[in-house]
This record gives sequence, structure tokens and C-alpha cells, in this order.
Amino acid sequence: METENKNPKQRAIMETGRRLFWKYGFRRVNVDEICREAGVSKMTFYRFFENKIDLARKIYEREILIGVERFNKLMNSEIPPSDKLKAIITLKLEGTNDMSREFLMDFYKSNDTGLKAFVEDLTEKSWNEIIKSFRDAQEKGWFRKDFKPEFILYLTQHLIPMLTDENLLKLYDTPQQLILEFANFFTYGISQHD
Repeated sequence: METENKNPKQRAIMETGRRLFWKYGFRRVNVDEICREAGVSKMTFYRFFENKIDLARKIYEREILIGVERFNKLMNSEIPPSDKLKAIITLKLEGTNDMSREFLMDFYKSNDTGLKAFVEDLTEKSWNEIIKSFRDAQEKGWFRKDFKPEFILYLTQHLIPMLTDENLLKLYDTPQQLILEFANFFTYGISQHD
């Protein structure tokens, strides 16, 4: 798996960047802060990354790779389909842990950094793998045969504007609660569940 960095300094920069970006958003964090908190020099930073945007892209790409790998492992496990759906929701929640409103706005709404297009492209590629897994699950009888997995991709592409809508975000204490609401609604509708 290419999600692990072998160099401890590069790993420290990526972990620190992720933590700071998730907490404060991309715009409010600068390279000096990342270096200071990661305990590396700016020269070390620029040995691994062209700039802050390059770091953000590599962090996001790593997160997507980890998420897809965990999803595939879950889909290939021997647990019942209902437990798979619950585990998928848990994965989604864990994947968004510590994301701030600022992060969502910077990554999903900002056109000037190129991050929005990068995120959309990477998300579509990962969803293609996920769609394949859903089709395999249909063949195994885990999900309805008449269900179209592409519908999920379509929905997720159209949820991004909702995730960055300030009025909708105000209804929830954290972005994670809104994301969990989407996942639960999609999986269970409005029926009661554990």
C-alpha cells in the first residue's frame, strides 16, 4: 500500500498538515506553522513537497487510498450485509473525524487553489472502485439486483454543495453530524435503527 511514507520527517509533515488542515482549513494554515509543529525545517518541507497545495493534495490522496482500502476489506469480509452497512457508516464517520467547517469550505468550495477540481477528480476515481464493489455485492446477493450503484456516485457529487451550505451546517454542531445524517438517511431512511 502506498499510503505509508517511509521517511519519518515526511510522515510528520503529512500528519501535522492533516491535523492542521482538518482543524483550521487550508487557507489559515501556512508552511511555517506546519514545519514548526512537525519539528522540521522549511528546507525539509520543500524537499518533499512543492508547496502547501502539493501537501494538501498528497494528504487528501492518502486519505482516499486508506478509505478505499478499508472499504474493500470490509466488503470482502464475511459479516452479514446489514453489518456491512453499519460498518460503512462508521468508516465514513471515522474518515471525517476532526474536519472543521473551514476545511469543508476550503477543500470543496475554493476554485482558486485547484483543490476543488483535484478532490472531485479523486473522489470520482475512488467511487468507480466502490461501484465495482457494490456490483460484486449484488452478484453475491447482498444488495438488491435492481439497485444502481451509480446512483450513489451521482448523489455524492450533488451532496458537496449541501455540505458547504452554511445554513445547513448551522443545524449541526459539527460537520461530522451532518455527514452521519446523510449516511444514516441514505441507509435507513427515517426509520428507527440501532
